[in-house]
Amino acid sequence: MSETTISQQEVAHVASLAKLAFNDSDLKQFTTQLDSILNIFETLGEVNTEDVEPTYSVTENVNHLREDVADNWHQKQALLKNAPLEAADLIKVPAILDGEGE
Repeated sequence: MSETTISQQEVAHVASLAKLAFNDSDLKQFTTQLDSILNIFETLGEVNTEDVEPTYSVTENVNHLREDVADNWHQKQALLKNAPLEAADLIKVPAILDGEGE
């Protein structure tokens, strides 16, 4: 098994791509954790699975689906009475993006 090593710079780069900011302590901790995870994947890659049939499901469970039918339309006015703000028969919520809803 070869040891994977990922640098703190690589972790910081991936974090910046994900718009995350870490202090030095967190960066060191996440680098260690990510390195351990990558080592586990390398270990799994060494397992001989040549004669193993693919497993698509581990159980015989079957999804039982129902028709998607809305049946609570008569509750709209009662629900709107509980909303803190209401406009045009809809629940009004504060804008979450700058410059929106002004």
